[in-house]
Amino acid sequence: MRLGVCYYPEHWPEEMWAGDARQMAEIGLSCVRIGEFAWARFEPEPGRFEWAWFDRAIDTLHGEGLGLILGTPTATPPKRLIDRHPDILAQDAHGRPRRFGSRRHYCFSSETYRRECRRIVSEMVKRYGEHPGVVMWQTDNEYGCHDTVESYSPAAKAAFRLWLKDRYGEIDALNDAWGTTFWSQTYRSFDEVDLPGATVTEANPSHRLDFQRFSSDQVARFNREQVDIIRQHSPGREITHNFMGAFTAFDHHKVGADIDIATWDSYPLGFLDLSPVPDDLKRYWLRQGHPDFQAFHHDLYRGCSHKWGVMEQQPGPVNWAPYNPAPLPGMVRLWSLEAMAHGADLVSWFRWRQVPFAQEHMHAGLQRPDGEPAPAYEEARQVAEDVARLGMMQPGQADVALIFDYEGQWTHMVQPQGRGMDLLRQTFDAYSALRSNGLSIDILPQSADLSDYKLIVLPGLPIIQDALVDQIRSSRAQVVILPRSGSKTGTFQIPPELPPGKLRSLSGVKVVRVESLRPSIIETAHWAGGELRIVNWREHLELPPPDSELGVHVEARFADGAPFWVESDNIHYLAGWPDPDTAFNLSGIFAKRAGLEPRPLGLSLRLRRIGRLEFAFNYGLETEPLEGLLPETPDFILGGPTLPPAGVAAWRS
Repeated sequence: MRLGVCYYPEHWPEEMWAGDARQMAEIGLSCVRIGEFAWARFEPEPGRFEWAWFDRAIDTLHGEGLGLILGTPTATPPKRLIDRHPDILAQDAHGRPRRFGSRRHYCFSSETYRRECRRIVSEMVKRYGEHPGVVMWQTDNEYGCHDTVESYSPAAKAAFRLWLKDRYGEIDALNDAWGTTFWSQTYRSFDEVDLPGATVTEANPSHRLDFQRFSSDQVARFNREQVDIIRQHSPGREITHNFMGAFTAFDHHKVGADIDIATWDSYPLGFLDLSPVPDDLKRYWLRQGHPDFQAFHHDLYRGCSHKWGVMEQQPGPVNWAPYNPAPLPGMVRLWSLEAMAHGADLVSWFRWRQVPFAQEHMHAGLQRPDGEPAPAYEEARQVAEDVARLGMMQPGQADVALIFDYEGQWTHMVQPQGRGMDLLRQTFDAYSALRSNGLSIDILPQSADLSDYKLIVLPGLPIIQDALVDQIRSSRAQVVILPRSGSKTGTFQIPPELPPGKLRSLSGVKVVRVESLRPSIIETAHWAGGELRIVNWREHLELPPPDSELGVHVEARFADGAPFWVESDNIHYLAGWPDPDTAFNLSGIFAKRAGLEPRPLGLSLRLRRIGRLEFAFNYGLETEPLEGLLPETPDFILGGPTLPPAGVAAWRS
């Protein structure tokens, strides 16, 4: 695993660069990301480029043996470009422009901006594409951050109409797909279709879903244009984009298909503070982060491209969450090694030195603003030593496949039918229940090859692809279908055969009514193993007649006698969302039926296997014994049989 750091030479006097580069190399770093916000320095006047300072920065860093990750500077168009071409700015749903003064102030549909981006990227890549120090390119920075995927500009409206015409061909096909006879919404031509913003009440859900699909495609097209330029002028270098946590406004699988390594920006404490986790757990995990959040995204982005990594790893307090505590000593090391245990090719800390000015001057780095080491500095040095001790590791396939897609998330967000009901959250809850049982999980798109998995979980995918149905039909894995799966067609309508739609032929059930439940409502179900608790969502099922070819068995029933858990051979359908304890218990049961060995871990201990190595991580505040989780004679490479808070152990099995 390569170790790196994010660095901004334009923020510091040039006489500091050599010392910074030397220190980076001394603590074991091998990569440095630079350049992604420097457009105004690269091109201070239209067509007048100033590269000499950047040449010196690259040569200084490369001179210490550091590989350069060059970021294209398109996340921050300079002021003179905005003043000359105001059509570059995105607009919100009410037609108000997103003004200059921060970042990401552009519209993906602006042809003017796309042309300017191709120009600056071409100039940059032609100059540095063959430089021996350049090992990777990053396109732009954090697509969609600050809610900037969707734009309601005139350019977006014109592009959306063309996208719709290409998708539907004829306006009658659109009217039929969207059900525009409802509320007299029928269109006579594509030129009549506006963007679904600023409507009196809820816009047509099919309209909103297609607008999200279109907006996502605009991101992918924008990224692909840069990728094509880089591949032409900098062959052999890897290309990445740095995705974000808990962000789903575009299809990361589509963008990931065009790059070589999917990276993401991991800020465990900031994300915990913004999350819906109960306050008592936020207090307990205040300085550690949720024990499953980072791992979830590691596995999610590992399923998006050929390789994956962390481009920005939190080293200290951030500046952007409602509250910003400092990490518990040892947690920066733990987070970094946990990425390695999930197969990361790169971990890069953000940033080298805390900047003393502008929007992020309260965001910590590996060094303080005065250049002295911050607490994470020594932890980064320790990680470099740990990585050298662990050596090369080859990621393997996990036993459990958890299926997620972005289109399903958009469907939930357009019409959640209950507060807090969204696919990402349901997928995370399922992941956490599985991981709390000591299982390793792959998070995959519907198109992935599922043939060798022992347990497959569908966490409420509303739109089901034919390829997924075919794979499940031929699989002998235990398959768990959670509620809302197959509940919509691709045009956002209820399937004619009713939910679970295409999955009905596998599960044998028909959903005839659904209910979303307030947080205080708990339904119970009973089975031979005891009581089950259901929250948020309940479905009422119709079962096939007893003499049906597709035999079904009711494993558990609601208190009123209605079926909750229905089994048909290796297919299990749950007609409600289990609470955390029930989800944990059921995950262990399904794992055993799949021939796996669940290992209950408690609140804060977590395991991850990679090849012949197994890792243990302690996110808790108490020392955790590993008794019962170790082989008879464990060969420890890191740690030992007890884990202190923020402790990491690794052993050969």
